[in-house]
Amino acid sequence: MRSFKNIGRIKPFIKDPNKKPFLQIIKEILILTITKKEIPFYYFKYIYRKKVKNYQDYLSTKELVAIGSKKELHKPEYNTIIEDKLYFCLLLKQTKINTPKLVCYNFKSSFFYNNEVKQIASPLELIRFFENVFIESNIENLFFRPLSEYGGKGCFKLTKQNFKNQISEKYETIINGHFVHTEVIKQHESINKIHRNSVCTLRLISFVTPSKTVELIGAFIRFGVGHSVVDNASSGGFIVGINMDNGTLKNTGHYLPEFGAAEIEKHPDSGFVFDGFKIPFFKEACNEVVKAVKIIPDRFIGWDIAISEDGPTIIEANSGPHLPLSDIASGGILKNPHIKGLVEALKSMK
Repeated sequence: MRSFKNIGRIKPFIKDPNKKPFLQIIKEILILTITKKEIPFYYFKYIYRKKVKNYQDYLSTKELVAIGSKKELHKPEYNTIIEDKLYFCLLLKQTKINTPKLVCYNFKSSFFYNNEVKQIASPLELIRFFENVFIESNIENLFFRPLSEYGGKGCFKLTKQNFKNQISEKYETIINGHFVHTEVIKQHESINKIHRNSVCTLRLISFVTPSKTVELIGAFIRFGVGHSVVDNASSGGFIVGINMDNGTLKNTGHYLPEFGAAEIEKHPDSGFVFDGFKIPFFKEACNEVVKAVKIIPDRFIGWDIAISEDGPTIIEANSGPHLPLSDIASGGILKNPHIKGLVEALKSMK
């Protein structure tokens, strides 16, 4: 099955007019096969493009697997908290870390709100439940996230103005699922100018070095498209790399291969040009992540951060920080000395 999946990656490569000359591709594949000690199917995902000169600075499949699987980097105790959105919300609620307000949650038909549990047996009961939530909490929107999904899967929003109709459509989904219901973040207006239909989140990757310092080794921002309420690249959005030194956007956005692997320089809806846009509160977002790592000290975490008018808000953490996207956004993540050192250290481990 893996072989068929890898072969499928070649389709956008074949159609791409920006690929390197054939002989150069053959040469680079041979070099990577020798140096990385594997057949570099990953080459056809992005590295084949003319502008990629430093093709050896991109993580191979084996290197990605090593980083994701080594117990020295990922403790099961921390992963339990990181991968369950309810655990994560409840833990950070006890700290000074900025996170979206947890309003309520449900385990199928059991709904938890204001220290009480209510069993829901009909759409009318669910409408009355959320009618009370909206009135008592004095909020306009609720964002629903499945407890253990990723990539924006299963997320949706209820609005105070239209929640009765929305519940009629979503009743079976809600009553048969497990969701956290959080207050919707009011995104910074400067980011709204690029895209306002979804909260556009930063992905910052933290790495705890062998000397116990916390290093941020990559950053990008995700933008939704159209009327989607999620920004994830795996749900049809795209990413734009962030310059770590000054928090500005790079000039190119990237879609995933399954969405055509296109590159763009401005948002397809707003026409906003990415290059040089300065992320508000970027330094503060980095500082917030460093503080969060002290609470959940796993060695390798991808943090999702939203930017409001008041500053950064950590949405969630990910034990699998999607390094392939970071690789593309950073222009080869092995240029980072901490990651290069990590990969070399992992190779020496049995």
